[in-house]
Amino acid sequence: MKMLYSNILPLGTNDGQQTIADCFKEQAAKADHLEIAVGYVSRASLEELDAIVSEFDIKNVCLNIGMYYIEGMPEGSYHTAVKINRKWMTAGIGEIRMVRAFKYHGKIYCFYKDGQPFAAIIGSANLGVIKMEASNRRQYEFSALTTDTSECQEISDFVEKLKLPNCSAQIDDITDMPLIFEKNTALTGIELVTEVPPSNVEFYKRCTAYASFLLPLKVPASDERLMDDGKHYTKSNVNVCYAAPRSKRKSRDWFETQLTVAKEITQIDGYPEKNVPFFIITDDGYWFKAHTTSDGNKQFSAVGDELIMGRWLKGRLAAAGLVSPINDTQLDTDRKGMITKEILREYGCENLYLKKTGQKALDEEGNSLDVWMLSFKPEDAEGEDD
Repeated sequence: MKMLYSNILPLGTNDGQQTIADCFKEQAAKADHLEIAVGYVSRASLEELDAIVSEFDIKNVCLNIGMYYIEGMPEGSYHTAVKINRKWMTAGIGEIRMVRAFKYHGKIYCFYKDGQPFAAIIGSANLGVIKMEASNRRQYEFSALTTDTSECQEISDFVEKLKLPNCSAQIDDITDMPLIFEKNTALTGIELVTEVPPSNVEFYKRCTAYASFLLPLKVPASDERLMDDGKHYTKSNVNVCYAAPRSKRKSRDWFETQLTVAKEITQIDGYPEKNVPFFIITDDGYWFKAHTTSDGNKQFSAVGDELIMGRWLKGRLAAAGLVSPINDTQLDTDRKGMITKEILREYGCENLYLKKTGQKALDEEGNSLDVWMLSFKPEDAEGEDD
């Protein structure tokens, strides 16, 4: 049995020793089949595992995740796992399963060739060990590699039991997965935006709705994202960042967003008056000034910074692991950063919910402004605001 270590100082590896991550990759390179059972994962480690499966042409892979069904799973990791599971299922090479019957906290990595387990790693290391990040850089793990035939077979038999229906289910088949919503940091430290404590958010959630509106988000389907015919919202509304740049030297910022509201909504009594500012408090604890502008009162935006609304909306989707911010939208020719109907459906919310709270607050000039609440959460998580 060979001892394996995390690669951190002062307990780093010495000559003749090996890190867990290096050992995992070395054994994966010899394998055609992987079976993994861990307590926790990270988004980065899920993506790293998928890359390793592709790099070494793994023919069969199953990842069992043991703690989240009872504790709740960070939404970014959840959506990444769902995406990779669907990719593996479509390719016919494997699946990601969630242990449901109990909290499984073990950490096992089993490697197979031609149907037989030839090596296994056991110890303290969750999947995050295969991808170093800031969050685990100072976290020490200790594991061991065994190549003993009987030990490998015993470990393999145990993992197979975890895959039985009375223990686990494929992640895509689970409809009641508890999610932990991750903080959208795209607005942190942004001028004109203030973070407010959860108690303030709860107060405004409880306020009676003096007026309320569902604001549909206009986006294309994934297979429509290259259709620039002016009818599929590929260069307008949420995806206006893909429109022609204002300057040839500089692409539009990926966070640039327009919320264009239909006339049948803007003409309803109680909708915010044109060019009259009001405060927005968001359901995740941000506070900023907004207004409605343009012909027919159709544009709904933050005051003073056209990126604020996009940072809030797209930042939520990025925090959920459903899309990655694009550094240069002109170079994103495949439009991987485009917000699509599929992304919104996966998030569970295709509309914004705007509610007049009946409260007022003073702005920096002493003007008394209405306070409206803006929500963007999966519909079954919205509670009484639905």
